[in-house]
Amino acid sequence: MKKNVLLIIPAYNEEASLGTFIDSLYTEKVHKYADILVIDDHSFDKTAQIALKKGVQVISHPYNLGYGMALQTGYKYAVSKGYDYVIQIDADGQHDARNVQRIYDTLLSSEKEDAPDIVIGSRFLDGSESFPVSFAKKAAISFFRRFICLTTKQRITDPTSGLQGLRRNAFAYYARYENFDTNYPDANMIIQMSLVGYRIHEIPAIMHRRTSGKSMHFGVIEPILYMLIMFFSALNVYTRKKTHILNQKIPYEGDITYEKK
Repeated sequence: MKKNVLLIIPAYNEEASLGTFIDSLYTEKVHKYADILVIDDHSFDKTAQIALKKGVQVISHPYNLGYGMALQTGYKYAVSKGYDYVIQIDADGQHDARNVQRIYDTLLSSEKEDAPDIVIGSRFLDGSESFPVSFAKKAAISFFRRFICLTTKQRITDPTSGLQGLRRNAFAYYARYENFDTNYPDANMIIQMSLVGYRIHEIPAIMHRRTSGKSMHFGVIEPILYMLIMFFSALNVYTRKKTHILNQKIPYEGDITYEKK
């Protein structure tokens, strides 16, 4: 029986954590309702081999294309295979496997008028479990909370969270050319999707400290540089979408043409 959920796991040199993380997905019985796909972004370690040995699907990039391209590969695959939902989760074990069921349950509320198109797992909501973050990262998160609220009138507590679930209309939109920032998909994409009419919802998430490898937000300088890059990217998205907002149309799930909501 075909499953309607695709769990995508972008991975680059995650051999130290990926096997244990996939085991945790099996423990939580995620494989019972979701197909699991690892996007191997041209790792030079045994990331792909470990995923294959664990019995999950793997797509390997011929070159290192980056996190955003790995995500978009997953979106395109999900569109081509006819999935109804995508859940994206990190390979490093920071996102607890128990989050997948929580996100899926929220996405399944599709019979409601205000059902979310995008569900974000937040470490800052009541009921969440997380670890302390650095001062630099706290500053960046606080800044983008305010920027998103200013530009979209929506309060998002965890704008840098990569733990997300998307209904088909949202990931089909991302799969199209120039609709997804494959370099730095983060707060800028939240702004874009809110401005063009997608419903975004946050739920409490369980997150752990990374035990191996290195985060792209590691250190003091990296988060500050990232904040500057993301600010200009988000500002560009806001300006562009506000300028063309009347012409912006949204694809419904399964549609190949654009329609307004």
